[in-house]
Amino acid sequence: MDVNFELYKMFYHTVKAGSFSAAAKTLFISQSAVSQGIKNLETKLGTRLFLRKRAPQRSLRLTTEGELLFSHVKQAYHLLKAAEEKLGKINNLTAGEVRIGASDTVCKYFLLPQVQNFNAKYPGVKIQFYNRTSPQIREALRNGLLDFGIITVKEREDGFKVTDLYEVEDIFVAGRKFSHLQGRLLPLQKLSELPLLMLDKKSSTRELIDDFLTAQGLKVTPEMELESIDLLVELAKIGFGVAHVLKESAAGAIADGVLFPVRFRTGLPKRKLGIITPKDVPLSRAASTFIELLVHQTEGQGLV
Repeated sequence: MDVNFELYKMFYHTVKAGSFSAAAKTLFISQSAVSQGIKNLETKLGTRLFLRKRAPQRSLRLTTEGELLFSHVKQAYHLLKAAEEKLGKINNLTAGEVRIGASDTVCKYFLLPQVQNFNAKYPGVKIQFYNRTSPQIREALRNGLLDFGIITVKEREDGFKVTDLYEVEDIFVAGRKFSHLQGRLLPLQKLSELPLLMLDKKSSTRELIDDFLTAQGLKVTPEMELESIDLLVELAKIGFGVAHVLKESAAGAIADGVLFPVRFRTGLPKRKLGIITPKDVPLSRAASTFIELLVHQTEGQGLV
């Protein structure tokens, strides 16, 4: 049965108002249009909805079938109005949520200031983080679990739209145990002799450095592989090895003299952090506004 929702709307307001004329005023239409609409609804449903009295007050009273229908129409109408209200709040950024995929490192060193700015402007919008590796974030985006991800982007990101954000630099660092390396400019081949601390092979950062070393004819076997750059920094501090880390993650320890950068004659490649979103999937108002803020802040810092 295909019944136009406008007929149910007329029915709802007629019951609430108590007459065709009062409903017509509420709906800003003629009384005859309301009366005809109710007749059409009764015809489509095959039942009478009102017991009509002509005198003395020409009042309306629902039939048993009308009462049954109204109990459902009232519930549906209120649900729709609630949905309209929620959508209005989402569009006005007084409600809603943004689901972001990013590693702990990206959150700590690049994203937190922007989250703080966004929250100050739109406190009613919830922000949810999905802290995983780049491959896991891509998969979550394909499954519709995230609005966008911030990852180390590849030259090709099939199925995704990419917006460049930051150009970042990874370095090797070491503590006092390896002080004999400080201040020297080493051949890249020296890496194969060092106890290396590196990210897990599943990370895009590790994939990038492995590809670079392979292109240089060099293959390394790390002493230890972890998922946390901050933990790599801490292990380097206590002399476990030479760690491959994000430059920003070691900046404080280098400034304090606890770590020093291990330098090579061949420079390491920089990598790009970017926003990825599924192609042909519209973003929510909150997500698109957050991305606009990120891009604006990035441009202001003179980055990618």
